[in-house]
Amino acid sequence: MAAVSMAPIFAPMNTIAMTQICVGASHTMLVLIDNGHGAETAGKRSPDGRLREWRYTREIAAEVVRRLREKGYDARRLVPETTDVPLAERCRRVNRLCAAHGAANVLLVSIHVNAAGNGQWLNARGWSAWTSRGHTAGDMLADSLYAAARRHLGASSVRADYSDGDADFEAGFYILRHTRCAAALTENLFMDNRSDMERLLSAEGREAIIRLHVDGIADYVRRKGG
Repeated sequence: MAAVSMAPIFAPMNTIAMTQICVGASHTMLVLIDNGHGAETAGKRSPDGRLREWRYTREIAAEVVRRLREKGYDARRLVPETTDVPLAERCRRVNRLCAAHGAANVLLVSIHVNAAGNGQWLNARGWSAWTSRGHTAGDMLADSLYAAARRHLGASSVRADYSDGDADFEAGFYILRHTRCAAALTENLFMDNRSDMERLLSAEGREAIIRLHVDGIADYVRRKGG
């Protein structure tokens, strides 16, 4: 497989960037892609320092948005800044767009990389998606992301919790609880597992992470009729 260009794409946040419709968009659903943390966030890196979550997730997010826009989706970066924009501000940005477009016409995916410890190599591994507790609009979004993750990463690389009847994990993450649209948070393998980390940094691994988000979001929008 050819190497994937992962050059970071950053743009200043302003009112126009958050409200302008994607020219030529053929889908009515507004897709918001969030990326975890910021350059100044302590920790949030592989034990050897080769993978830094803030940078990796921004590169993935930028490419996911680019490919979705090529396919005719109105997709936007929620946090193009390199700094760790506070969660309350991230939620305000989402909810302003929900008010403008209607919450049913907006979705949010927040992209992260998981870690099991605090700076040492450990054994936890695999991909997962999280929604807020209970049955929410994010459950269908997570279902679509899980189906795409199994295709692109392999079922053995996917972690699931079927205790409530679906695959996603549930937690009270701020960005999921305080946004009004369908929302899911993805934990894309473990940066403190050597095998997962090497996969994340490989061209094939990056491509799999990008594709699972693009395909999962496209499937959700199709199922919603947007």
